[in-house]
Amino acid sequence: MNTAFITLALPIPATTAEFHTTIETALKHHGDPLRWAITRIENQIAHIEAIVTTT
Repeated sequence: MNTAFITLALPIPATTAEFHTTIETALKHHGDPLRWAITRIENQIAHIEAIVTTT
């Protein structure tokens, strides 16, 4: 198992209820997320930093 630090820029969905799911789905493409944080929001784009595990 390896860990990786990744950053993502995602558009903010229309409802906040979708936001968590959108982030989790995007992170799954890179591995299993251990932790993540929204570090910045500008122009309706959320910048995410995360640690994911990969095999």
